[in-house]
Amino acid sequence: MRSTIKARGALLAGAVLAAAALTATVTASADSARPTANARPAESIRPAESLSAADSARAADGAPSARKTPLVEAVSKLTRSTQWTEARRLKLDFPTYHPQGFARVGDRLFLSSVEVIEAPVKYPQPVDGYDRSPGKGRGHLFVLDLQGKLLKDIVLGEGNDYHPGGIDTDGRSLWVPVAEYRPYSHSLVYRIDLKSLAVHEEFEVDDHVGGIVPDPATGELHGVTWGSREFYTWNGRGRQLAHSANSSHFVDYQDCAYAQRGRMLCTGITNYKAANGSGFELGGIALLGLRSGAVQHEVPVQLWSSAGHVATRNPVHLEAESGTLRMWAAPDDGEEASGTEILVYEAKVD
Repeated sequence: MRSTIKARGALLAGAVLAAAALTATVTASADSARPTANARPAESIRPAESLSAADSARAADGAPSARKTPLVEAVSKLTRSTQWTEARRLKLDFPTYHPQGFARVGDRLFLSSVEVIEAPVKYPQPVDGYDRSPGKGRGHLFVLDLQGKLLKDIVLGEGNDYHPGGIDTDGRSLWVPVAEYRPYSHSLVYRIDLKSLAVHEEFEVDDHVGGIVPDPATGELHGVTWGSREFYTWNGRGRQLAHSANSSHFVDYQDCAYAQRGRMLCTGITNYKAANGSGFELGGIALLGLRSGAVQHEVPVQLWSSAGHVATRNPVHLEAESGTLRMWAAPDDGEEASGTEILVYEAKVD
């Protein structure tokens, strides 16, 4: 944890939603002073061990629904032997940069991405509590149809906050964190109206928020930090309600989504090295307690993209229908040889 945590409480100018055309770019800024959710020092974070017991996890997450949703039921049946079939492959024909998060609402897909203009550079020694420079960039939220056609590009972020993370919807709004591209830094949390696509800055957090999950039942928001090493819970106005360490070290969660009361689904990646020094990417899918972060079920993923990345490297959306689990993924960057492709996999889980 960094030695100093920088809080900002600046007033922001009125929100601007520019260009009504579907392919226009929209830039957002706040229309009022935004609340700040301050990260607690490392020593005050609730230890992961206190969440590992089933009773503690159940108490934190509340009573789960008696009946699992089809999605939770399907994911709970996944094993290492589950056979996935590639059902579709959609080539995206616009600059996609470095995709981060996925969400589907009806016939629209939402894809968050970071455009890096100047990459952060590691410092020889920490500077003001940071291990690297902030770099420069631009955050994007792409709105697509189900064929991958770009309908709108919404530009998000401000100053050093240009890195969007994992995204999710509560049915009325899409929630997007946009952070500095370095750990233990700063983030802005945006809410996008699903009907009008109007953008609202809701609050800021003195930490890197890498993904966010709204709970439609309680109005709470749940977030993961850099590498998903910590979990946060806030109320809808950004007041911090909980902060705990992640007890799982299997993969770093990159994109998470609400699954049902008391549960969320997270997908991600960890880079490992083999005995000969070569690297490989291990992907994974996990069913977690929404507030505790306690793992209820998890499986590795070994599906590969054109560029050789594991499918769960970054954006993932999961859905279930009639005994079939479907995964939408976009693991490759726009600058790679084949560009970004949306890969759609299906698995029979009856």
